[in-house]
Amino acid sequence: MRVAVYYSNQDVRLEERPVPRIGLGEVLMRVEACGICGSDVMEWYRIRKAPLVLGHEVAGVVEAVGEGVTQYKVGDRIAANHHVPCNTCHYCVSGHHTRCDTLRRTSFDPGGFAEYVRLPAINVDRGIYPLPEGMSFEEGTFVEPLACAARGQRLAGMRPGKSVMVIGSGIAGLLHIKLACALGAGRLLATDIAPGRLEAARRYGAYALDAGEASPERVRELNDGHLADLVLVCTGAGDAFLQALELAERGGTVLLFGMPQPDTVVSFPLFKVMLNGLTITSSYANTRVDALVAMKLIQEGRVRVADMITHRLGLAETGLGFRLVSRAQDCLKVIIQPQR
Repeated sequence: MRVAVYYSNQDVRLEERPVPRIGLGEVLMRVEACGICGSDVMEWYRIRKAPLVLGHEVAGVVEAVGEGVTQYKVGDRIAANHHVPCNTCHYCVSGHHTRCDTLRRTSFDPGGFAEYVRLPAINVDRGIYPLPEGMSFEEGTFVEPLACAARGQRLAGMRPGKSVMVIGSGIAGLLHIKLACALGAGRLLATDIAPGRLEAARRYGAYALDAGEASPERVRELNDGHLADLVLVCTGAGDAFLQALELAERGGTVLLFGMPQPDTVVSFPLFKVMLNGLTITSSYANTRVDALVAMKLIQEGRVRVADMITHRLGLAETGLGFRLVSRAQDCLKVIIQPQR
């Protein structure tokens, strides 16, 4: 089969590998669509593991089932999670499933930028989501990233009527904007430095500001004299976190959602955080509950995702897709279609 092998953001090669062989409890999935995630192009993280086949926002068809698989059959249309928890460790029992050691070790074989992937038995048990009738494979690729956003807003205490500020309007930030709209946000604001992303944020329901203009005074002007109840930081830049502290209302919450580099260290005014009663929290990955919520939101049309796709590329064009996403200027969502 054909696979797109990552060596760097500028070097993704089309290669041949054997179709994975499945065993007891496993499923072979024919990949019909796989989205390029912002985390796929975090070169500081990915390149030390290269070469490898990336891709985790997948949807496709069950091609074959291993012995003992009874809940799925050949021809079923599915989306799948690459990371799944054990559900029995200290972290899972405490409700922190995404801190589970098993979750960090589980994945597909290989990644979704391939014609076929093997879903291990643990993923088959708790990481497959049948696509409802009428939901396209492309829409199915958004289940995983929207589930991550849903978990983040759940942990941040999102409720109808709360004002929300999204810092960073890349694809993650835009999904947060759409989700916040669907969940009944009051005033919704967003920032970025790229004009195209600001225009997308406006199109999806936010009042969008250049990041340099998002001062506390400007936010109060736009939000009935108040700062934002929830500030969602969808970039890993330390300066964005500091800005979030300035834009959060007393009693508000700052959610760290974008992944910073490991050596990012930020000095912030602890007294001001305590005086204003701010909650600082973070979110990584998602749980099955969040994936099911995301599936329902997409199925019901409450979060429309197809309009976020700017590029549809064949497997041989995966390198172009990586270059587009890493430049972060000329695209929103890039979908790879491995069967092309």
